[in-house]
Amino acid sequence: MQRLSSLLTTALWLVIFCHENSAIPNDIYLKMFSAQAPTDPCYDEDKARKCIPDFVNAAYGAPVEASSTCGMENPQRYCEKNGNGDQDVTCNICDNSNPQRRFSATALTDLNNTNNVTCWRSEPIAPVNNPNAPPDNVTLTLSLGKKYELTYVSLQFCPKAPKPDSIAIYKSSDYGKTWQPFQFYSSQCRRVYGRLNRATITKHNEQEARCTDSHRHTSDVMNGLQGSRIAFSTLDGRPSARDLDSSPVLQDWVTATDIKVIFHRLQMPDGSNGLITLNNPVEKSSSDAKAGKYSEPSSLGLDQTNSIIGGSSAALASSSGLHYAVSDFAVGGRCKCNGHASKCITDNKGQLTCECKHNTEGRDCERCKQFYYDRPWGRATARDANECKICNCNNHARQCRFNMELFKLSGRVSGGVCTNCRHSTTGRHCHYCKEGFYRDPSKPLNHRRVCKACDCHPVGSTGKTCNHTSGQCPCKDGVTGLTCNRCARGYQQSRSHIAPCIKTPVRNTNMLDTQNTAPEPHDSASPYRTEGGRGKMRKMQDKHKKVKPQQILQKRLRNNGQSDWSGTEYRGDEQRTAVQHQRKSKNERRRQRGNGPRAERRRGGGGGGQQREVHHSNPGHFQENTARVRNYEYNTKTRSYDLDHSDEEFGV
Repeated sequence: MQRLSSLLTTALWLVIFCHENSAIPNDIYLKMFSAQAPTDPCYDEDKARKCIPDFVNAAYGAPVEASSTCGMENPQRYCEKNGNGDQDVTCNICDNSNPQRRFSATALTDLNNTNNVTCWRSEPIAPVNNPNAPPDNVTLTLSLGKKYELTYVSLQFCPKAPKPDSIAIYKSSDYGKTWQPFQFYSSQCRRVYGRLNRATITKHNEQEARCTDSHRHTSDVMNGLQGSRIAFSTLDGRPSARDLDSSPVLQDWVTATDIKVIFHRLQMPDGSNGLITLNNPVEKSSSDAKAGKYSEPSSLGLDQTNSIIGGSSAALASSSGLHYAVSDFAVGGRCKCNGHASKCITDNKGQLTCECKHNTEGRDCERCKQFYYDRPWGRATARDANECKICNCNNHARQCRFNMELFKLSGRVSGGVCTNCRHSTTGRHCHYCKEGFYRDPSKPLNHRRVCKACDCHPVGSTGKTCNHTSGQCPCKDGVTGLTCNRCARGYQQSRSHIAPCIKTPVRNTNMLDTQNTAPEPHDSASPYRTEGGRGKMRKMQDKHKKVKPQQILQKRLRNNGQSDWSGTEYRGDEQRTAVQHQRKSKNERRRQRGNGPRAERRRGGGGGGQQREVHHSNPGHFQENTARVRNYEYNTKTRSYDLDHSDEEFGV
């Protein structure tokens, strides 16, 4: 009564608390009372770690094929020993058409309930009185549907059923294509299977199947309800069993997709021992047994199966009722996921597959995902999860491959090589611009337009490839600019595609031809004088006519650095003729005057010399004026030539 009162008081306080705190938002209640999200066993705070699926009975619900089943075609008689001697037996009828008398192979992998034991029973076999009789060869084949890493294989026999004398267990890792011996049981290992009894396993033969007679030393009946059991431990006696992650040999040894059990002999004939041989009276040598030279019983003369159908053998088998009877076929192990998954699921195709983590994929997480090839795939261990790493392609590729040499050179850090780089990139990580492109420094490396076309000028550049960093194109002599589209300072454009820019000629005003002088500007006969007579310079060319630098340069080269003064040259001949005629007349007059006073004065006073100096100074004065006029005319008419052409873009 007091306890009930305390419970009521507690409930009342809870009601009061909820009523007083009804204004508390719902999200606070959710934070206080909501269950924590389950953590992923494959990660520890976002850090990859080894994870494995749960340990299960891989045979549960798996299909089993039996080579012989009692009553499959017709009703048959089978017998069981009651344990009080060979004569104390109980016989019954098996009939597959009757559910109460059905003993199909599905009973081997159903729920093993001790209160309701279900059994598979083979067809009756004839008793063996001769050790050279053919083996029974009754086979059970279990398909697991996926690779498992097995820990044990066990067979539990039906109550009152005898334990077979010789059993062979095989495994397949390729879904039944090939088979490998897994374990042998026999009271005469050397005679039946050609192997030493309880041989020692070393590191050199860890994948060798052993043969033992230990099953003969256990009782046939357990607790009166269950039959006897034999269990084979896959790692028992294997030297590397404690470090399975570091032993690829043992990893392959414990991996299986299918298990096959072959019952070779139910009982050995009375009086048989190790000295009794099959068709050959000489036993296999111990050296052959140690060497693992195993032969099936059929190869030892047991190539004929013990017939249980038809004839006297069938009648004998039916009368004896001897048969194989197994109640449970169990295979303990884990779904093989190589440490990269914590569970196995059924995929869209109905196949059992690992739910892979660590960027792995495959039914067994046996490979890295696409584009996660920066390090080699590896089985996860307690020390290293061996998580697959994504390739570093800077978002310019969707495929990559692994290169072991690069991985070793990098100190086992990175070995991914990007393939089919896009966005005009190339290189192992798509981190270079391919030929004809250069890096845009204003954009990040993973930008899809990080590489710009070089756009080198077809005339000004020597090729289409530019510097991958600066974008500078290779320019010809005298050409400048990022794309080689301008003439450098001191160069001018030409019409040649081979040398689009040539050096600008040096203009020297002192290079004058004294013999090619023009008349004085004030001379009335000068072609530079206008009709008005004011001394203004007349233009040599029409102002609307464009003066080309090349034409002017060629004319100057023909005239020794001077412009083409056609008018001056034309007047020059007349001037020279007039001057020569004037000089001749003066000389004649001097000869006619003789030795007069003026002649004396000319000879003594040097007036003639002064006159000659003045006379000869006129050409120099005229030459200076002419140079000034020519410079002025040149600068006026060829302004486009005298302008600085450097850094001016040219066309093609």
